[in-house]
Amino acid sequence: MNVQLARYLARFDELPGYVDFARVGPISHDVAMTLVEAARLSRGEQVVEVLSARAEAVRAGAALFLGAAPHEVGFATSTSHALFATAAAFRPCATGEGGNEGDEGVVLVRRGEFPANVYPWLRFQDRGGLRVRWIDAPRVTPENVAAHLTPDVRALTVSAVDALTGHRPPLGALKEVLGPDRVLVVDAIQGLGAVPLELEAADVLASGGQKWLRAGWGAALLLVRDRVAHLLFPGLGGWPGVRDPLAADDHPREPLDGADAHAMTNPDYPAVSSLGTALDLVTAVGVETIAAKIADTLGALLDTARAAGAEIPHDELIPAERGGIACLRLPGHDPVDVHAALAKAGLATTLRGRWIRLSPHATTPSQAVDRLAEGLRTARRP
Repeated sequence: MNVQLARYLARFDELPGYVDFARVGPISHDVAMTLVEAARLSRGEQVVEVLSARAEAVRAGAALFLGAAPHEVGFATSTSHALFATAAAFRPCATGEGGNEGDEGVVLVRRGEFPANVYPWLRFQDRGGLRVRWIDAPRVTPENVAAHLTPDVRALTVSAVDALTGHRPPLGALKEVLGPDRVLVVDAIQGLGAVPLELEAADVLASGGQKWLRAGWGAALLLVRDRVAHLLFPGLGGWPGVRDPLAADDHPREPLDGADAHAMTNPDYPAVSSLGTALDLVTAVGVETIAAKIADTLGALLDTARAAGAEIPHDELIPAERGGIACLRLPGHDPVDVHAALAKAGLATTLRGRWIRLSPHATTPSQAVDRLAEGLRTARRP
């Protein structure tokens, strides 16, 4: 084990059977101390100035992490908030933007996307936003995106890692199919900080910090690259997203440049500080190192599941096509009973319909594999 990974692992102490990071990631000691420090600062003078300065430092670090300019990175309260801001940002077509002038245009959405990446588009299609066109396919590929492209398509929204199957679509190839005049929107919460992602392909990216980044709730990243800024407008942008909002009464004021134009309100500054601490931890050890450890543990869990006769959807995925997520079920056994047996064995998982989701992290110890084997044995007993 390399030194950086050992130092990273030492920052956490979740229960050994916890394999539910696709739901929420327990925070590190460092993030906990950041929150304590933010609470202490809130009792002092100039708290807003101090915490907003920290937020600017977090912005700079996040920009390096995402391969972006600082002004291309902003903060929202959650992934859903960032996606709603994105859905609200598409204005009717202008000449040269594709489709007929004045038309809303179309966004491609895979049927089966996680609801957080569905409802923003559904809500705004009834309010002058893009019309949803469904992709009926088990996963998003360049081929099925190309098959749905027509002149009125203005965007594709996709999860960087599917929340149920763990499929990781090829973002670079998807952007190549879309071309420069269509927007690739990426919901990255199930992959950011856990697996390498083709971040440069994302025109817009939304990711909260409470899952794989392990930063807790309250802050999310919103990336809006300059190359698509002319295709968007600040649909949810509030007073913090304009220039000199308190300087005069002649509203509306001019929007800020970059992602901040889409800010509805000031961020939760303590949460932003925590997000920065979490990003620093990931940067220190490296995403590739974290991803390799996750892949090893997930592989061991899936080997155990197969040996017990479990069915695994999309089991053919190679490591480069999978994030840290997989699902299983025991044919002939009630998934509710199987889930309960795993819980009794000390394994924390998520039950999603017929499927039980496994999502370990780099910190997940080998005992989790033993607990899975024990729980599946119990579930299979007559």
